[in-house]
Amino acid sequence: MTHPGLPLWGGVVVVTAMIIGSLWALRAPLPGRVRARYLELAGLPVIGPWIRRLTASPWPLLIFKLLFVALFLLVIVAGLFGTPVPERNLATALTWNLWWTGLIVAVFFLGSAWCAVCPWDALASWMVRRRLWRRAEPANSLHLRVPRALRNIWPALALFVGLTWLELGVGITTSPYGTASLALLMVVLTTVSLALFERKAFCRHFCPVGRTVGFYAQLAPVELRPIDTDTCTRCTSLECYHGDRDVEPCPTHLVMGSLTQNTYCTSCGNCVQSCPHGNVSWRLRPPSVEAVQGARPHWDEAWFILGLLALTAFHGITMMPFWSDWMTRFARVIGDSGQLLWSFSIGLALSLGASILFYALCVALTHRITSGALSYKRLFAGLAFVALPLAFAYHLAHNLNHLVRESNGMGALFANPLGLGTQPLSDAERHLRHMDLIIPQDLLFAIQAALLVFGFWLAVIVLRHRGRDLYHKAQALAGWRLAPMMVFVVGITGFHLWLLMQPMVMRM
Repeated sequence: MTHPGLPLWGGVVVVTAMIIGSLWALRAPLPGRVRARYLELAGLPVIGPWIRRLTASPWPLLIFKLLFVALFLLVIVAGLFGTPVPERNLATALTWNLWWTGLIVAVFFLGSAWCAVCPWDALASWMVRRRLWRRAEPANSLHLRVPRALRNIWPALALFVGLTWLELGVGITTSPYGTASLALLMVVLTTVSLALFERKAFCRHFCPVGRTVGFYAQLAPVELRPIDTDTCTRCTSLECYHGDRDVEPCPTHLVMGSLTQNTYCTSCGNCVQSCPHGNVSWRLRPPSVEAVQGARPHWDEAWFILGLLALTAFHGITMMPFWSDWMTRFARVIGDSGQLLWSFSIGLALSLGASILFYALCVALTHRITSGALSYKRLFAGLAFVALPLAFAYHLAHNLNHLVRESNGMGALFANPLGLGTQPLSDAERHLRHMDLIIPQDLLFAIQAALLVFGFWLAVIVLRHRGRDLYHKAQALAGWRLAPMMVFVVGITGFHLWLLMQPMVMRM
């Protein structure tokens, strides 16, 4: 049983937008510096004082943490002791149909707010520091520095690939026990990291969910920043970094006065509560302004973004009706049997390699056309931000399909979270559940098409602004010199469009 794919009219809209956008991007001269406008939420009438009170107090965040920890523990109990039927067990339905799909949607509106209420981190902090809130002295941690070899996000990328292997290869999305076991493993990893290393090394270097949220938050229209940068310049105590008597220091080693990107901000609010000047607040901004000019092009970050692009597309590929046939035929060739894990692993590696090779080739052609104005490595890292809106847009469109079609029946699951006394859904029940959408199907298709156009447009904007740095006289650089990278943007968007237009196999 499959979900219907995006209809022809949706494809025509996306292709038309790509043609118009590509012609404009190649003909128009590259733009100058962006002068973004921001809206300080704390300064707004009526709601501004409320925002200040809510963010300055630890209680609202603690209440949300307790709520999500309670849901998390319910998932653990249901997964370990409930029915093995995935569609009847709250553990699988809540984790994969609601949380993971809704998380990506929430990032666009709330940035990295999930990290502030993450139950993995909350449980680890309470167990190690033995406090629900306020600064713990002593912190019951060895406070070791993270080894230099791990002081990057390569571990997070490795864990992300590993989680994808477990999710799609081993099939834990359809195993309540496997889902609960993976959730417990993440709590163990977070707790061990907090007990060994200084601050929250797991959040910055190891967590694949946190790094995914962090990079996608570069495209979010919200950010936590100084209200007055001059106040930060004059500050010598740096409570935003060190914390104060009651508030923990920044968990990911950030200084508010020099913060330019959301990538490593966990939205924990420590800086808001500890700043003696009340100079930190949430504000609205144009989407993508950070990916355009604020984010730093680091080598490990570039590879994580490209891995994110490849893995999101790979999720879509594995849900195509032809995927299982491909794996079966390939398994016969290599002599694989059982769960076909070798076949799946090779398919995963090929998918990662193909996306990264396509990007590397387009960067190499751009490097040649621009006469080596920048080194290949710097160009590779800097232009990787072009892939970010492409990955985000497809991830949103793909997950929206799951969220709208597979979230029905959650009320019954909360009423019987362990699924005691239930039977698997019949084919007729599955069909009715997945066709009874939260929103009209045509509206879902329109939103998916709009998301692909939005991602394509943001990618073009990021490319043109990043591309102006290829020459010292950027304004004189014609857009056609970025043609290889436009081929990358069009090629990836076209592939994502093709995936969305195919029927998709139901997950549960």
